[in-house]
Amino acid sequence: MTTNEDLHESIKQAPDLPGVYLFRDSEGLLLYVGKALSLRKRLASYIPALEPGPTGRGVPVKVREMVSRAASLEWIVTASEVEALLLEHNLIKQHRPPFNIRLRDDKSYPYIAVTLSEEFPRVKFTREAHRKGDMYFGPYASAAKVRETLDTLRKVFPVRSCRGREPGRPSGSPCLQFHIGRCLAPCLGRVSREDYRALVTQVVAFLSGREKALPAELERAMNEAAEQLQFEAAALYRDRLLALQHVLEGQQMESGALGAADVTGMAVDDWGANVQVFVTRDGRVVDRRSFTLVNVDGATPDEVFRRFVAEYYASVPALPAELIVPARVEEREALAALIEGLRGSKITVKTAERGDKRRLQLLADQNAELALAHERLREEKTRERKLAALEALQVSLGLPGLPLRIEGYDVSNLGGEDTVASMVVFEGAVPKRSDYRKFAIKTIAGQDDYAALREVIVRRFSKERPPLPALTKGEGYDPSFEAVPDVVLIDGGRGQLSAALEGVEEAGLAGVLTVVALAKREEEVFVPWSAEPLDLPKDHPGLLLLQRVRDEAHRFAIGYHRAKRAARVTDSVLDQLPGIGEKRRKAIVRYFGSPDRVLQATREELEAVPGLPGKVARDLYAYLHKTG
Repeated sequence: MTTNEDLHESIKQAPDLPGVYLFRDSEGLLLYVGKALSLRKRLASYIPALEPGPTGRGVPVKVREMVSRAASLEWIVTASEVEALLLEHNLIKQHRPPFNIRLRDDKSYPYIAVTLSEEFPRVKFTREAHRKGDMYFGPYASAAKVRETLDTLRKVFPVRSCRGREPGRPSGSPCLQFHIGRCLAPCLGRVSREDYRALVTQVVAFLSGREKALPAELERAMNEAAEQLQFEAAALYRDRLLALQHVLEGQQMESGALGAADVTGMAVDDWGANVQVFVTRDGRVVDRRSFTLVNVDGATPDEVFRRFVAEYYASVPALPAELIVPARVEEREALAALIEGLRGSKITVKTAERGDKRRLQLLADQNAELALAHERLREEKTRERKLAALEALQVSLGLPGLPLRIEGYDVSNLGGEDTVASMVVFEGAVPKRSDYRKFAIKTIAGQDDYAALREVIVRRFSKERPPLPALTKGEGYDPSFEAVPDVVLIDGGRGQLSAALEGVEEAGLAGVLTVVALAKREEEVFVPWSAEPLDLPKDHPGLLLLQRVRDEAHRFAIGYHRAKRAARVTDSVLDQLPGIGEKRRKAIVRYFGSPDRVLQATREELEAVPGLPGKVARDLYAYLHKTG
């Protein structure tokens, strides 16, 4: 029975009940997750995509491609549509299926984090995964907007900006922020934990849009300090009050009818979708956030908006009382139930028929249309630039086709110790980080970059497997080695190129791979067929692409070398301490995630390492700080 017949049979057996359905490929990887009020009726809509020829011509491209890759179908029945919504969200969040609608680059959206898990919390810019116990505000569409907000915050609220869970610098002296009045210096004990926490509470209120009450609080604190003849403290409160009033004067679009609500607008086309959120608090628009979604081909407005709501409102720090949605979004009760299921708080989801909310909602729709057009144009220009770079490189190197896959290699060491190498991959002129690989040099003693480079090339291209490109997935198979690169780029000059060519020859691929080298000093491109470097202008699109690959390979190699060196240094420090054997040493490094983090750990954090006795942890802390 063919795959299409299997899927046909699975669709026929689907029950007429609410639930979630999952398409998987031949390896069992999840391709798509969907929810349905009736699994049988919803899955029946995929039958045209299974039909060859003219029958399935009206099927969206995304759906046809997904079904072509699908090998199996399964479903999970739920008690209600709301349960199906929540299960769909959890499965998408966990597996990130490639064909589901998602926020573009949602993992890299910037946030403002308030590290409430620390004794003296910081307020910082972050793109990292959310940590339990901390509070996050965002996501924001612009990193510049986040940094501007942080700069404003530090003028009004002098919280610490130093790195690390503990305040202060290793030297023990206060930083510049203290001297210019932007930090209360908890590292010097100049502020109590309670007073500092009160300041952080004001920061959270400001970021949550509840800043209207702050001027009154600051004015009351200023008056109380003055009455107690604490004039320096009163002056500080006065300065913060004036700075806050100056910030609030910049707020516009005020209307008492708005209240606390998120007013949204949406634009959708075959390329993608954009959702705008106008955040209103206390009758004033305090922020505007813009989100682009991809994989929307063939999706309904309800499906697009539901995916946005699941992504965005699962992580925002505070929910408004109302969510104003575009008129074409019909699943309002289901959306309210979804948010309640995600956050445990009730919210009213409705459209605006008239008044300020209606005008603001139309404005949000207009902004979404403009933002989507701008994103589409920028994407087209970016695609054109990438294609121009690939075409220019193809001509310069005399390649038979576009160099769609470029692999870059670099070697890094310090005085011949901890020699490592990196392999980075660019596909379609963009990094493919899942295919990056690190190499610890095994056969070279001392500093010999040429021999190290030759070893890496041999290890990369001479695995025991069928000849390239007829690769199969057997023992020792590495997916990053499956594709044959169109160009192999070496960081270096003529010597590095010769070493790489020796490695290619030893691997039995002489004449098969195109190997070039790019030297840093004059940005010269060396090729095997010419004694002289290629004469490329500095703004040559192909040269600029090679520079990006070379720089990325260098960055990746340096990072691995530093981590390896730090691990060696840390291991040697731990080896010298009585009571720390190999098993405990590995447990400590595994618990903290990196050797550097071990050196920065507090005594309490060391005592929390599973299986490490308290006395040993305290001895370790004392030893590390004694030796620096």
